[in-house]
Amino acid sequence: MPESEYETTAQKKPLGIRFLEWLKKGTLSYKTYQVIVLIVTFLAYAAYHAARKTTSIVKSALDPASSKLGSTAKLWEINYWTLGDGWAPFDGANGTGLLGEVDLAFLAVYAMGMYFSGHLGDRMNLRIFLTIGMVGTGVFTSLFGAGYWADIHNFYYFLAVQMLAGLFQSTGWPSVVAVVGNWCGKKKRGLIMGIWNAHTSIGNISGSLIAAAMLSYGWGWSFVVPGFVIAFVGLLVFLFLPVNPSSVGADRVEEDESSSPKKSNGEEVGLTEPLLSSSFKGKQEAVGFIEAWKIPGVAPFALCLFFSKLVAYTFLYWLPFYISHTAIDGKYLSSGTAGNLSTLFDVGGVVGGILAGHISDRLNARAITAAGFMYCAIPALYFYRSYGNVSLTMNIVLMLITGMFVNGPYALITTAVSADLGTHSSLKGNSRALATVTAIIDGTGSVGAAIGPLLTGYISATSWSAVFTMLMGAAFVAGLLLTKLVIAEVGAKIAESSRSQGSPSQSSHPVAELDV
Repeated sequence: MPESEYETTAQKKPLGIRFLEWLKKGTLSYKTYQVIVLIVTFLAYAAYHAARKTTSIVKSALDPASSKLGSTAKLWEINYWTLGDGWAPFDGANGTGLLGEVDLAFLAVYAMGMYFSGHLGDRMNLRIFLTIGMVGTGVFTSLFGAGYWADIHNFYYFLAVQMLAGLFQSTGWPSVVAVVGNWCGKKKRGLIMGIWNAHTSIGNISGSLIAAAMLSYGWGWSFVVPGFVIAFVGLLVFLFLPVNPSSVGADRVEEDESSSPKKSNGEEVGLTEPLLSSSFKGKQEAVGFIEAWKIPGVAPFALCLFFSKLVAYTFLYWLPFYISHTAIDGKYLSSGTAGNLSTLFDVGGVVGGILAGHISDRLNARAITAAGFMYCAIPALYFYRSYGNVSLTMNIVLMLITGMFVNGPYALITTAVSADLGTHSSLKGNSRALATVTAIIDGTGSVGAAIGPLLTGYISATSWSAVFTMLMGAAFVAGLLLTKLVIAEVGAKIAESSRSQGSPSQSSHPVAELDV
């Protein structure tokens, strides 16, 4: 790199990176940058989810029905402050419905904002974009909690604040996936991203624990503390996040892609193109929204995620409420205890995300893995509803299993699959589509994430069994939507096996890419 160009690049480096290089008295290695990226983006999205999780914990304190339930459980027991008859406007007969509408408002704006965020993310400095999103999320999360001290009881205040929080939250996922995609290649992508995607569950767990602990001081603190946390992490992002190798003058390390299956003409099969190939020459133009939808595989995975996130987000927003309103071994748990217990669903989710990523890497079959997990989620949901109330131990075991199967495909699709599709061969090496594709897939999923909690708010007033029937149906449809991709992957495996065992003439027929 010419000296003048090096100096220009050095001036563009984030302040935190310059500080680290000053301490080291030299430039950072490529591997060091990768570690920094993985850690910073992990903390960033964990903070997003911690701020998002608070609503589900506070629901039981806002809803008047929760005040009727005493706590006789000893699991993570805390002395928490309650609101007596709840908090207006959520203290009426339609309290659960209003809470469902608040969830819908947040998630609907989040889903719509996701499409625009991906579009903007491919055209802006992702470090600045992510920082703005995190600080904005912190502000509006805190403003929801400020309603406690300001004695606000206007439903539309809480609705508007949640909508704005959802808008800023939508900046997170397309940005972090795009940044990680800029730095990490294809090799073991499913496993690496499965481990990295634990930020979702870690964020949910930490958000639950913080919100539950803060309830003893007043429900407003359950929003303000996570709000300050995400704003602080946003500052770390601004100081330390290198968006891509060129922004810090790092030389890309070529990875061994030899393990990927090839077609006879040297191209990779299906969804296995190398991540962010550098073969594209000339100025890269960001891919349009419609063009991104036409990338093979995007539509079926996006629709699958619609139903997958419908299930996952129903648990995210309603599991603590469900636990506190369900007698386990004849006893009801407090809001704080139920919130802490619900974190085990996310512990199962961490295992599921890592397991799904590892299996999909070993099989080189994303669709087979995702569909298999969704089908396994159906009996897991049934057993949790039917036998989770038998004892606390049974509830814990079944919750862990359910979390593993529900969050496994959700984690796989939003990470490794999105990265695969965002760098599909049809893009001819253009790396400026990753945020857009990620936004389309997760944005579509977020529509389902909005519908699930909304329907649950109304259906649960009549029957929780009906809610679980809805969730099992959604899991089944999610698996069905990947049928064509599953068939294609099975066909590719059979053809690959035939070529490896057959004569040279048998191996001369390429396996066609699936064109959906």
